[in-house]
Amino acid sequence: MTAETSQTLDRGLRVLKLLADTDHGLTVTELSNKLGVNRTVVYRLLATLEQHAFVRRDLGGRARVGLGVLRLGRQVHPLVREAALPALRSLAEDIGATAHLTLVDGTEALAVAVVEPTWTDYHVAYRTGFRHPLDRGAAGRAILSARQGVLNDPGFTLTHGELEAGASGAAAPLIGVTGIEGSVGVVMLADSVPERVGGRVVDAAREVADALR
Repeated sequence: MTAETSQTLDRGLRVLKLLADTDHGLTVTELSNKLGVNRTVVYRLLATLEQHAFVRRDLGGRARVGLGVLRLGRQVHPLVREAALPALRSLAEDIGATAHLTLVDGTEALAVAVVEPTWTDYHVAYRTGFRHPLDRGAAGRAILSARQGVLNDPGFTLTHGELEAGASGAAAPLIGVTGIEGSVGVVMLADSVPERVGGRVVDAAREVADALR
């Protein structure tokens, strides 16, 4: 800690990070041990975080992340979208296909940013807010490949007709962005994705990841 930082705030944020990293919650004793502070300090931290709904405690006394964090999370998508738009515009114009940034939202894939090319006669209509299962479509499959550590050598995923008849997709996952699971991809009306598109999608995903770090 330095003179310019708050020890109490630092500990509160560390509590939230510890709780976010577990599915079962943590007891006061477990938090005390992990933080290296006494139980009284932990009780005060939890009581304060509970007042703001950032933490909740179940009947067994285990602390878990509270629903209050969702109010903060709603502001994340606009920030991510803004950071991703330059790379998506470049990708859409270069390939002549609809480009998109897709993030994990629970058990689904959610399109949070979409850019359509300006010079094509026709392209796939793909709207911000579109949801689909993670195991269908290039965007979701690319995310799952990265999550499972089975990403293929080219670094991208190709699909055809899984979300829309006659449409093909290519997507590459965001790599190395803490706290975000997502992918960058394109969707086009074609029987197959042209060879050069996969590599271009990987480059765009890398650009977006760099912008979010």
